[in-house]
Amino acid sequence: MSTTEHAPSPPILPEDLRHILDHSFVIRTTMTRRRSGGKRTAETTYTWDGRHRIYLSGYPGPRDWVANMAADPSVMVSTVEGERYYEIPATARVLRDRSERVEHLLAFIERWAERPEFPRGRFRLLLGAIRCNKRLHLPWWGPFYIVRRILDRMPCVELTLTGEPRLLEHGPPEPS
Repeated sequence: MSTTEHAPSPPILPEDLRHILDHSFVIRTTMTRRRSGGKRTAETTYTWDGRHRIYLSGYPGPRDWVANMAADPSVMVSTVEGERYYEIPATARVLRDRSERVEHLLAFIERWAERPEFPRGRFRLLLGAIRCNKRLHLPWWGPFYIVRRILDRMPCVELTLTGEPRLLEHGPPEPS
């Protein structure tokens, strides 16, 4: 990007949409299938940076929704919780480098652990040990080796909101 070009400014999000993104646990992302070219909608849990980036993850292992986003990064994000539903255009970027992924994955796991009836105390102790290990730049040895293997297999996709949100009249698209 030259010095005369400017990155587009992030969209302005209505206060109720910000509240939904702060407090809900799932969103739906509609993408183009890499093989058929048809549309696919996946429902995933997420974290949000409070501005214009959403991070998706899930259980360890290959995921077709990640491969679809890697092939065509133009996606549509839809809220599914709250009294009103929104859709927002976004651009996906699959995060592959461990040093870039780990902090987002740990935030995702912490967010996931906020769900009711989750053993938060023990889980926070484990996450604290992982963060301390990372902060001290210690090798991923002993029990941390297993954690590293799990984190390395978890998908991690960054969605950058690129367009203005649109209020949906009939609710979000169903997962497909």
